[in-house]
Amino acid sequence: GVSAPSGIPTFRGKDGFWTVGSNNYTPQEMATRYMYKNHTEDFLLWYFLRFAKYRNASPNNVHYWLSNKKLITQNIDGLDGKAGNKNYIPIHGRLDKITLFHDQGKIVELIEAPWREIAEECPDINDTKKLKLILLDYFKISKLSKKPEKYKSFKPFVLLFDEYYTNIYKMKEAEELMIAASEFVFIGTSFNVNITDIALKYALQNNAKITIIDKNPVNLGFGNIIYKKMTAENYIENYKY
Repeated sequence: GVSAPSGIPTFRGKDGFWTVGSNNYTPQEMATRYMYKNHTEDFLLWYFLRFAKYRNASPNNVHYWLSNKKLITQNIDGLDGKAGNKNYIPIHGRLDKITLFHDQGKIVELIEAPWREIAEECPDINDTKKLKLILLDYFKISKLSKKPEKYKSFKPFVLLFDEYYTNIYKMKEAEELMIAASEFVFIGTSFNVNITDIALKYALQNNAKITIIDKNPVNLGFGNIIYKKMTAENYIENYKY
């Protein structure tokens, strides 16, 4: 929930991305590599309408508080970078970047996402027919096949549900941070994502101090965990870290 005060819904909240699908598919079906490869128009339209509209969001106090921390975030909104954290790890990707469509495990260049240009070319986002054609153009996808081609077409820089953590998402760096850490602070997570399971494993293995900050924290069933039932904003107002 760190980005909620910046106007970005929490992923699994009432109005979050997890609950908002397309006309024909659930979010679990939409946010997949399979969908990108086989229903490319629908995938790009869904991604643009659900995520790209937050490209101009601004950081809030929590992002600035985190700006000097060793941070691994599931958020793709890029607000930690805007707040000045130069070395944060966006383990699920970044909204402001795209990459060549590539084989998983390969390292390719991060490229600036064309969201502004697409929005300017199609200001009426309800004109989905026109918007789909523009998206195909910018992502270098044939209007005949409507299928992406590896190392030619572009893909949003986001880790999809049927993909796995690779070093383009700085997984090796993330593990190095977790292996060395003596203190872990989890903020606003449901612990339903692999990276939080991995982090918790290392925290327990390291016998590290563990703090969970959440309005409704998940009880993990382990001793010696500090639970702060509050928002991150309230936490930084009342506690020194």
